[in-house]
Amino acid sequence: MSAVPTAPIAARDGSATIPLLGLGTWQARGDEVYRAVRTALDLGYRHVDTATMYGNEADIGRALADSGVRDEVFVTTKCPPDRLGREDETLEESLRQLGLERVDLWLVHWPPHGESGSLRMWERLVAAREAGRAASIGVSNYSPELIDELTQATGVTPAIDQIPWSPSDHDPALVAELERRGVLLEGYSAFKRTDMADPVLDRVARAHGATPQQVVLAWHLRRGFVVIPKSVRRERLEANLAAVDLRLTDDEVSAIDALGR
Repeated sequence: MSAVPTAPIAARDGSATIPLLGLGTWQARGDEVYRAVRTALDLGYRHVDTATMYGNEADIGRALADSGVRDEVFVTTKCPPDRLGREDETLEESLRQLGLERVDLWLVHWPPHGESGSLRMWERLVAAREAGRAASIGVSNYSPELIDELTQATGVTPAIDQIPWSPSDHDPALVAELERRGVLLEGYSAFKRTDMADPVLDRVARAHGATPQQVVLAWHLRRGFVVIPKSVRRERLEANLAAVDLRLTDDEVSAIDALGR
C-alpha cells in the first residue's frame, strides 16, 4: 500500500506536514475508541482527530501510549467556544489526557458568540503556539471573512479551516478563497454528506473495482483536501486506507467536482 499523502501546514517552527487521511473519532468513547485508534495505527494511519467536547481524549491517549508509534502520529484537538476565557486550562487538560507535551494542531471548534469572542479565543491559541504547546493552530466552521478578521487583528492566519465537506459541497470559489489565504481545507462528514448512490460515484467506483466511499476519499486526496472519516470497524478502517491507492483520472475528478451544488 502507498504511503498516505501529506500536505504542508503552517507551524510555529516553519512548515510541518499533515497526513491528508486521518481518523475521525466523534461519538466514539471508552474501549470502542481505544480499539479503533489502536487498530488504525497498526494499519498505518498516522493522523487522529479529536476534540475536548468528544470526551474521548483520555482513551485516545491510552491508545497512543500503547501503540509504540506515538511520536509518529499527528494529533488534532479542538477548543469548544464555551471555554472562552479558559482556553489555557482547556489545552493543558487535553495534553494531560492525550499524554502529549504539545498537540500538533489545536482548533477553535466553532466561532464563539459575541462580537469579540472569536478574536479573544484566537489570541489564546496564538499564545499557545508561541509557547510551544501547539505546533499549529486553526479554526473549524469559519468563513473566509471570519478568518480575515483574525488575521487582521493578530497577524496570524489559521493554518487550517475544518469544515463540512464532500463532493456535494464542492465549491471552487471557496477553495480558491482559502488557498489565497494560505489556509488548508480539512473536511469532515464526507460520507454523511454524500449520496453514495449517485450515478457518477457508482460509475467511477465500478471502473476501479472500488466502493463509492473509497472514491469519495480518493477525490479528497487528489484535490489536496484533508479528510477524517470516522469508523470503529477494522474492515472499514482498512477499506478507507486502501483509498490511498485509488488513482482517479482527470475526467473522473472533474465529474465528481461537478456534483457540488
